[in-house]
Amino acid sequence: MMDLTTLFDVRDRTALVTGASLGIGAMIAEGLVRAGAKVWICSRKEADIQATRDRLSAWGECHAITADLSRDEGLVAVGAAMGEAIDTLDILVNNAGASWAAPISDFPRLGFEKVLNINLVAPFMLVQRLLPLLRKAARPDHPARVINIASIDGMRPPALDSFAYSASKAGMIMLTKHMARALAADSITVNAIAPGIFASRMTSFWFDEAHPHHVPPPTIALGDRPGADEDIVAAVLYLAARSGSYLTGVTLPVAGGEATVN
Repeated sequence: MMDLTTLFDVRDRTALVTGASLGIGAMIAEGLVRAGAKVWICSRKEADIQATRDRLSAWGECHAITADLSRDEGLVAVGAAMGEAIDTLDILVNNAGASWAAPISDFPRLGFEKVLNINLVAPFMLVQRLLPLLRKAARPDHPARVINIASIDGMRPPALDSFAYSASKAGMIMLTKHMARALAADSITVNAIAPGIFASRMTSFWFDEAHPHHVPPPTIALGDRPGADEDIVAAVLYLAARSGSYLTGVTLPVAGGEATVN
């Protein structure tokens, strides 16, 4: 008989969330900790990631790693720390990201390369480095999970001049499909979430009228509000728990209908 009580259960599963000191990453990490997972979080700013670790530890098990994933030494540091701390990794959430906006005539090579490196290259290299831990966790009836945080800006051209960001997130959606096919035989699913507008430091220009680059947020079909913590956490839990064990290679827009019905 179907057991609905464990359908969204991630208790005691091991998880790593990158870019988790602030914003969507911190929302996801908090949701996993509150749901009973054993969570590792990483970010390049030590003070921020330690503060988030201390806050989340009030609800469960949370550990922090300071690492810059745009650099090889950062990838090595995360791989070494996880390898020493755990034997298996059930859930990897690739959330760390960056953006850069400039007019098309002035967009610098440095900005394009920086965004592509952290948003697209680093997640791929991190999956590669953590594959042994993911493979040890994987079972045909309960796969290991890779969840990539893409963006609706990878599904349609955004209004802002964030050319590298939209290109990197479109690339993430295809990379998700490609890795999903490559890792299916290992019982590792690879899916993506494409968030719309969530309130964070990165999106403060949408909501703060005093911001020097303020522009009104786009129209959202389900009401002009940003995404809430539970919106992104629910999507992650769906993909990370038994509920999502038969999905791979999909991108789930969590955007209130923006880019899907507008």
